[in-house]
Amino acid sequence: MESVSVSADLLIGKLVAILESEAASIAGVGDQVDEIKRELEFMKAFLANADGSNRAHTQVEEVRIRSVRDLANDVENIIDEFMYHVYEQQIGGRFAKWIHKTIHFPKHLWYKRKIANKLQKIVMAIRAITERNQRYGGGAAVDGKSTSSEDIRRWVQNQAESSLYHKEDELVGIEGDKNLLMGWLTNEEQRQTVVSVVGMGGSGKTTLVARTFTNHVVKSHFECYAWITVSQSYVIEDLLRRLIKEFHKAKKEEVLADMKAMSYNELLEILVNYLETKRYLVVLDDVWDVHLWDKIRFSFPDKQLGSRVMLTTRREDIASSSFGVESHVHKMQPLERGDAWELFSMKAFSSYQNKSCSPELLPLARELVEKCEGLPLAIVALSGLMSSKKSLTDWSKVYHSLNWHLTNNSLLEPMKSILLLSFNDLPYRLKQCFLYWSLFPEDHVIENQRLFQLWIAEGFVEHVEGLTPEEVANSYLMELIFRNVLQQRIRISHPVCKMHDLLRDIALSIAKREKFCAVLDGSETVEETRALRLSIQTTNGEIGSCTGISRLRSFLVFATGVSSFSFPNKLSSDLKLCMILDLEDAPLDYVPDNLTSLFNLKYLNLQGTRIMELPESIGQLRNLQTLNILLTKIVALPRGISKLLNLRHLLMARAISGNLIGLRIPSSIGKMKKLQSLGFIESEGNIIRLIGSMTQLTGLAISNVKEIDEEDLCASIQEMKVLSELLLFVADGEEFLRVDALSSPPPYLDRLNLTGKLEKVPRWFSSLQSLTILNLQGSRLEEDLLRHIEASPSLRYLCLDNASVRKELCFNRGFVKLRLLRFWNLALLNKITIEEGAMPNLDFLDIRNCMTLETLPQGIEHLTQLQGYGFRNVSELFMESIKEGGVDHPRMLLVNERCKKYTNKSKTEFTDEICAVRKFTRIEDIASSSFGVESHVN
Repeated sequence: MESVSVSADLLIGKLVAILESEAASIAGVGDQVDEIKRELEFMKAFLANADGSNRAHTQVEEVRIRSVRDLANDVENIIDEFMYHVYEQQIGGRFAKWIHKTIHFPKHLWYKRKIANKLQKIVMAIRAITERNQRYGGGAAVDGKSTSSEDIRRWVQNQAESSLYHKEDELVGIEGDKNLLMGWLTNEEQRQTVVSVVGMGGSGKTTLVARTFTNHVVKSHFECYAWITVSQSYVIEDLLRRLIKEFHKAKKEEVLADMKAMSYNELLEILVNYLETKRYLVVLDDVWDVHLWDKIRFSFPDKQLGSRVMLTTRREDIASSSFGVESHVHKMQPLERGDAWELFSMKAFSSYQNKSCSPELLPLARELVEKCEGLPLAIVALSGLMSSKKSLTDWSKVYHSLNWHLTNNSLLEPMKSILLLSFNDLPYRLKQCFLYWSLFPEDHVIENQRLFQLWIAEGFVEHVEGLTPEEVANSYLMELIFRNVLQQRIRISHPVCKMHDLLRDIALSIAKREKFCAVLDGSETVEETRALRLSIQTTNGEIGSCTGISRLRSFLVFATGVSSFSFPNKLSSDLKLCMILDLEDAPLDYVPDNLTSLFNLKYLNLQGTRIMELPESIGQLRNLQTLNILLTKIVALPRGISKLLNLRHLLMARAISGNLIGLRIPSSIGKMKKLQSLGFIESEGNIIRLIGSMTQLTGLAISNVKEIDEEDLCASIQEMKVLSELLLFVADGEEFLRVDALSSPPPYLDRLNLTGKLEKVPRWFSSLQSLTILNLQGSRLEEDLLRHIEASPSLRYLCLDNASVRKELCFNRGFVKLRLLRFWNLALLNKITIEEGAMPNLDFLDIRNCMTLETLPQGIEHLTQLQGYGFRNVSELFMESIKEGGVDHPRMLLVNERCKKYTNKSKTEFTDEICAVRKFTRIEDIASSSFGVESHVN
């Protein structure tokens, strides 16, 4: 409900803007607007208080909250409709505006009365809410007892502490993690150490720590120990009292009777006196407050006796805090498939013959376990639900209605409550961002940049002085990831994220209840749902009749596995308030006729469609901030594109024979002074010289670069002081890419992709202090590139794709931050040498199409942090060398053992394509540009 207080903030801003403009006086609605602005300020405070309350709301309060929320949404509709009408007057030209002001055509008078009447109805509805509240007593409960947030927290605490008594045979897949924690607890380090275990709700943190805490080896190592659950709402004095009690209880000592009356300082003194001569172990379970350690650390004296403090948390920022002492962090990983199936089978088939799944149920059972995505809490809850289901029909019903069961089935209520705590703990500005995930299909992976652009278009991102909206949006995303609400995926060049399917189901149930969105499968007729957002997820390529969609702010379509697509030739006039239209990858051949009448549109995504051209009238979308036409069939942009003065991101490219080709752009593009991302554009005429005036660009991609462009190209790049991403492609593979005239690169250049022959290593490479990603394709350098970039302080990703014609590459030193290294298509390379100390943090090595390489890289054993590798299409000699009996087999075993620590794999098969990777990484996940496409399509 706090999410609506954010909307109220935005609405108040809109209303102020109207009052300060001449629009209100033209339409004669100033008084109503001013009154509604004052009411909205009260709405905002009411909704914030309602959401911040720890107690559950009565049915009367829920109805009132829902009414206020709906009214806030109605106000926004009317405001946007009003502004749309003002816009229509403006585009009519000066004469039309003069006519409206002086003669007052009947249509204008009618519209003025219509808006005034709507506003008056809103004012009356606001007053009616207050009158109903007085009449029925807003605080009176209708249905008797209800479960409060505190009741849920207490239940969760009891569940957590019951983990101390789980039977050993009820646990799977934790032995390795338990041994790791035991090692940290019982090692010879005498300084106090903090061990943090972090993961999303239900990932098994508490169970793992409980199994470690109760181990007899651990308990015998410490003189005293205590376990307390902290939870979201705590009082520090209560925590100290519970610690004292737990320590005394564990030693069967008498507990002081009068602790309730003691102050913080008195309790602190008792605890410190008790612990200062002992080696102790403390578990702080379920920590939510990043400041807890500062409040409680003085309770735990460090007398260099080997004491340990363990904590579990859902928040990575807490786990990785600077505790001021030795610390370790263990991040929970999903259960492997085999372990997940074993855990599920324990309960689901406990009453079956041989306690195993029958063949007819096996496919559905496997699918249900997959839906849990390795989350132990979900697996246990679902197995309990399915243990009473015997027939294929029963299993099928649950599988196809799991979202309904999550909301309505009491057997899944405990799981829902635990997962819901993560949502309830979010600050109001993040709740809308969380709920936005309900618009995406299950298992959907989305690029961070796309998510930022959507959030900004929706108005979720607050204005912060000195930061761009994208930077603020990124801070929101990082907070959701730190809280383990979203999962970061490893695409080093353009990061992506996803949400666990069960969390998405919770987001969807909340979003439906609050009319945040509606999600349909395309076959249904879209009726008046009063939802503000619509996501159609179709597999048959059709969209039903769209009626009653006048409130829509966002319209997203996901058409998967279809070759044709039925979309209206003309968009409904009801969509005039729509801010987001996302049709990515829909097999769409045309732009709907009246698309450019969507005055409020801020985000338009046509990526991957078959559209061949944009209309000249595209310039009418004056509020557009993001236009994505990547991988369409569009060849050139219309002149009207330069009228989009609010555009921030213009993303475009064509793919021909696996290569990306830029689009032709009009020379007037320089007028777009808010544009930050521009690419791919085709170099022709004087366009490279003209873009030199676009000094605000942070991302630029140019294809068809020619040798004669060097002076203009380098002069233009030199002016772009905030450029962070640069991609340059030559006109053809035999032409040199000349960039040596660049005297110094942009200081914040973060990602660099050069595709084309290089005569020599650009001299400015050694001054790339901010560079994190370097992708060289077709460079065919004879010079030793590595010595020019080995000192780069930030380089994380290096891809050499046909970038060198040297027979040997040697990493002597440096590359201190490098995480991923790719050798692709190096036709003459026969030896790679890695000296000790070079690339100390490399965690992925990828070798592909290097047919003259006959052995493992010399010194690969020095890569102590290696977590995965990929050897693809390598020579037979290379493969023979790493097989059993081969010269490199012992070193290969060492590498495998090192990688196994991260993959939890029992073995690695030696095949023609070897790829041992972390379970959350695939080589194919790693692209090279935040423009949203690979720089070269493989």
